[in-house]
Amino acid sequence: MIAVALAPISRDLGIGSDQAIWLVSSLYLASAIAQPTMGKLADRFGPKKIFLMGMAVVIVAGILPAVLPTFGAALVSRVLIGIGTSSAYPAAMSAIRNQSDRLGIVTPPLVLGGLSISSLVSAAAGPPLAGVLIGAFSWHAIFLVNVPLAGIGLVLGALWLPSDRIRPIRATPLPIRQAIDPAGLALFAITIGSLLVFLLDLSSGLWWLLVVTALALAALILWERRAVAPFIDVRMLASNGALTRTYLRLFLLYGIAYTMTYGFSQWVQDVAHISSQTAGLIQLPGAILAGVASFWFARKAGVRLPLIAAAVIPLVGGFIVLSLTGGSPVWLFVVATVFFTIPQGLASVSNQAALYRQVDPATMGAAAGLSRTSIYIGAIASTSLIGVAYGDAPTTGALHELGWVIVGIAVVLSALTILDRALRRGRAPVVAPEPETVPAA
Repeated sequence: MIAVALAPISRDLGIGSDQAIWLVSSLYLASAIAQPTMGKLADRFGPKKIFLMGMAVVIVAGILPAVLPTFGAALVSRVLIGIGTSSAYPAAMSAIRNQSDRLGIVTPPLVLGGLSISSLVSAAAGPPLAGVLIGAFSWHAIFLVNVPLAGIGLVLGALWLPSDRIRPIRATPLPIRQAIDPAGLALFAITIGSLLVFLLDLSSGLWWLLVVTALALAALILWERRAVAPFIDVRMLASNGALTRTYLRLFLLYGIAYTMTYGFSQWVQDVAHISSQTAGLIQLPGAILAGVASFWFARKAGVRLPLIAAAVIPLVGGFIVLSLTGGSPVWLFVVATVFFTIPQGLASVSNQAALYRQVDPATMGAAAGLSRTSIYIGAIASTSLIGVAYGDAPTTGALHELGWVIVGIAVVLSALTILDRALRRGRAPVVAPEPETVPAA
């Protein structure tokens, strides 16, 4: 929804595109840190508690811009939405793994695929819903709509999610301080925060932030190597090359996807003079096709071919972007979005399946959260590129510059995916022995 709302927010508040893009970046900055944090909390305290807490935060965030209709309030709201929604994915992955292990059965591929399908369905609904809300009310409505949505999630989660008391206990629970690893969390936040703030404003030349990033990263690695329950298991990342490459693929693919989503949506409204409602509808066919592709491949066990397709298709899409002008027909705009939404459907299901079988069940929540961090770093990098290319306003020349960046990233992503030997092996998930089910401490 925010992609469609950026143009009217800029006009209403009298701000440039480079400032409005902070409404995107602020959420991803918060989420990049909050996702593995929520996953760690879900692993320790139980996914149901963490999910319900997150939905409560989203409700508060949705109300804020209606009470204070300013850019600052909208920015704070986006940060809170990022924190609150960060509970959903790691809690879901942790809950699914807990249920599978508790029952002693293999998780059906379609159950995992359901997470990706639901994400794509909401992506399909987001742009046209934003167009309707903005047209009928104002851009403030895209924040307020989070209140009933999160409220429904809160009620259904409370009624239907399995109790945390019956989740499998795979080891003796550690003391909270050791289990959460606050020092590791703080160092991770400094590392990611300083890097992303640098990327968000490349034109300012804040090179000293890269020094902060390097020092914080070095301290994080040294600390986590000795931590009892590290916030980021650096040893596991170093030894588990398949998982590390999964994170890298997510970073590259979603860097491409978000460059197109946010860059194209602003350009098509400001340069091609398409209304917010139509701009939202332009993205709908591609999102629907992505959902269909996600559902189809969610029933399959293989991951290599969908991931190769997800890497190669945006390469073609990049060249289509290079052909666009303000006078291009609307159908060509629709075609362009299809080449970036379908790969999301393919990659979302397949990377998720790959991660599920590459991770220790005891750390599923944290690992799932870190996969989202990879996505959000890609999103931040994309918004940085958009800010540098567009400046105060988008232009066709700047859109073509982004098209060349997309082509270059797609080439790297294709090579990384095609040459990944772990994907060729196509190993099936290992069924863990049924653990003893006892009340959680």
